[in-house]
Amino acid sequence: MIKAVIFDLDNTLVDFMAMKDAAIESAVLAMTDAGLKIPKQKAKEKIYKIYDEEGIEDQKVFDKFLTKEFGNIDYRIHAAGIIGYRRAREAALVLYPHVHLTLMELVKRGLKLAVVSDAPRLQAWLRLCQLNLHHIFDVVITYEDTNKRKPDPEPFKNALQQLQIEAEEAIMVGDWAERDIVGAKLIGMKTVFARYGDRFDTVNSGADYEIDDVIKILDIVDELSTK
Repeated sequence: MIKAVIFDLDNTLVDFMAMKDAAIESAVLAMTDAGLKIPKQKAKEKIYKIYDEEGIEDQKVFDKFLTKEFGNIDYRIHAAGIIGYRRAREAALVLYPHVHLTLMELVKRGLKLAVVSDAPRLQAWLRLCQLNLHHIFDVVITYEDTNKRKPDPEPFKNALQQLQIEAEEAIMVGDWAERDIVGAKLIGMKTVFARYGDRFDTVNSGADYEIDDVIKILDIVDELSTK
């Protein structure tokens, strides 16, 4: 009997990388208007290189970018980049199609809902609040809650403990096979690969189910509830 559905956040509920791409594009254009003398594509490549080295949630990426390029920070350019980034981020952060409908249907069916994310706590909650999802989830587990990243079992165990259910009573939905699917299967959860959010051209996800639209979760819940 399935009692809960646990979701990854970025690229499973929200199109995080589309938002990030739009925000970086806007930041570079704003910095260029403020005096940055680097071609747009080259600047974007340098910024993404910092993300690759420091993590996609790095909050000091523009400081590091400007310091690496010029040896210091021109705060006219720095501030313009931050404002450009924030404006685009607000506009570009959107749910995947059918996410809200799916979550509402799961709630109507009496299931508990949770998020298990590797994102920093504040950033995860900012995204949930901006999308008006912060009241929907019974439990939200972020990196700081266990100081472990998926596929380590601790974030999943923490969620199950707070939900007060067993692993076999939960479904894990995620876009990153090596983290979401592997980690959840290690402790005995049913797994669903969100192929619509896959950024790695995954061939074999190893999941129990694969979906190309989040609304397919409803069919899976119905199927498992009859077993």
